[in-house]
Amino acid sequence: MTDPGYQTDPLREAVGRVRHEVSKAVVGQDGTITGLLIALLSRGHVLLEGVPGVAKTLLVRSFARAIGLDTKRIQFTPDLMPGDVSGSLIYDARSGEFEFREGPVFTNILLADEINRTPPKTQSALLEAMEERQVSSDGVTRPLPEPFLVAATQNPIEQEGTYTLPEAQLDRFLLKLIVEIPARDAEIDVLRRHAAGFTPRSLESAGVEAVITAEEIAAAQDAVARVAVTDDVLAYIVDLARATRQSPSVQNGVSPRASAALLAAAKAWAWLGGFPAITPDHVQTMVVPVWRHRIQLRPEAQIEGVSADAVLVNVMQQTRVPI
Repeated sequence: MTDPGYQTDPLREAVGRVRHEVSKAVVGQDGTITGLLIALLSRGHVLLEGVPGVAKTLLVRSFARAIGLDTKRIQFTPDLMPGDVSGSLIYDARSGEFEFREGPVFTNILLADEINRTPPKTQSALLEAMEERQVSSDGVTRPLPEPFLVAATQNPIEQEGTYTLPEAQLDRFLLKLIVEIPARDAEIDVLRRHAAGFTPRSLESAGVEAVITAEEIAAAQDAVARVAVTDDVLAYIVDLARATRQSPSVQNGVSPRASAALLAAAKAWAWLGGFPAITPDHVQTMVVPVWRHRIQLRPEAQIEGVSADAVLVNVMQQTRVPI
């Protein structure tokens, strides 16, 4: 994804400032930064995949600092327990009663670092929080702060010591973004910044500051929700979804929830570009990042080296686009 660069208003300008601030610390990841903004505007979550050392964690930390909201980080490890994520009941000897101690999930931006290095049992602790924005414990439901966004990083599943995320967990992520190694010029710029004294441990050294308020974020989210959509575009999304279920390379196509996710992401992309309504182009731009983690390929397709991205591109090429 690239910067749409169309007409702006004060809210879009505020969102644009976030992109500028994050780029002070992270080089060559403009598309990923835009993806984080789309997730925030759509009230969704984002999964960042990439090999170690491509600034996945730095990207999320810089993004959280630029939007000025409360943020917490969980380093997912094989021995992490569900209560370490959502919280647990602690016995208070003074009162003789159990009290709930909130886990790090009670925040605005949760950095779930290397989420696929912990077993599925612990990963599942995030399911209710991500879908319903709440945590249930001992029969009591506790709401999470608004806005709430999980930005999870993971290493490619071929890496040693990783667990494949369950389908139910993957489906909670609005976007899956691939964080690539930067281009040569961008990598030279990274080294130039390090030579000048920048250290990833200190965002202050890069000058990253909060440039948007919680009220502006809420107003931008409301504006995105009001972006119009025609019946023809809705039908186009459904046709794309049905095409994934009929593809010979796909064992399980996308669900209706995935269609709703695509609609939400397309609205955010359209709003960022200054469009009052989404077009088929907006839908097509978001198909791969929204659906690449939601389809399950047949074993024979995987053996042949077919990728989910390639299947989705083929689905778009074979589906009639409304005029």
